[in-house]
Amino acid sequence: MTPQNLMLLPLSTPKLSIGCPILDDCLGGGIPCNSITELVGESGFGKTQLCLQLTVRAQLPPLHGGLGGSSVYIFTEFSFPFRRLQQLGNLYHASYPNLIRLEPLEDIYVHGVHDAQQLIHVLGDIEAFIAIDHTRLPVKLIVIDSIAALFRSQYHTTPADLKRRSEMFFNISGTLKGLANKFGLAVVVTNQMVNFIGPHDKMNGVRLGNLESLDTSGRRVSPALGLAWAHCINSRVFLARHEQSIEVNIRNAPSTSICSQTHMTFHLVFAPHLAYASAEFVIKKEGIVRVSQ
Repeated sequence: MTPQNLMLLPLSTPKLSIGCPILDDCLGGGIPCNSITELVGESGFGKTQLCLQLTVRAQLPPLHGGLGGSSVYIFTEFSFPFRRLQQLGNLYHASYPNLIRLEPLEDIYVHGVHDAQQLIHVLGDIEAFIAIDHTRLPVKLIVIDSIAALFRSQYHTTPADLKRRSEMFFNISGTLKGLANKFGLAVVVTNQMVNFIGPHDKMNGVRLGNLESLDTSGRRVSPALGLAWAHCINSRVFLARHEQSIEVNIRNAPSTSICSQTHMTFHLVFAPHLAYASAEFVIKKEGIVRVSQ
């Protein structure tokens, strides 16, 4: 294969649209298939919402930004938000009545997992499930929400445990990449943030990606699971939250009032062949959308 053809490969990779054009632009068109995309951010600020939105949108045909497929959603903590998923499904069915079923949850397969070893077994079952090919739509998206929860208490900080943990990282990511390449899937995993401890000029002495530091809610943070896990994924998206004080003019009031406004920002930390990009977004009833200008 010529170098020119190799340069064209990323452009031909199918992508799953988020449904928010400004965020899709950050990713060069959407979440790519044949690779692992990580969404990292604080708890409660858009990761699960984005994953739910992707599972519904995956059912759309490629012409409408989807993958024409079903999804497998693996959750690792809390209870699965069926009500919110149903709400999103109903909204998308109203917008695409001939493309998304009235019961979109029938094309989303949900499974709970509680530790890393169980995840390995479940991924093996998923491969067999996909290979049987008896679903209405072929499986085209795997979501793991979240990967960090699987390693919260199972491993200690001894050298032996850290080695075992790194081996498990590579086992999980290798299996996911194998599934993605074999079946043409998009894989999305969420990760959590931890407080950053170290020199303030860069992340743990090593700059990884397009940003020199990650900041959210007025504090410096770093993704959980460290550099070993960072080398297991293909792309990383950081969802940041910032508070901004603004002056508001109140009618018939003698002076202005100071109010706090929350800004959510989508940062592309690293991805193959893509430069840094960012955009602000908000979460509404209909899902994640761009900030109104």
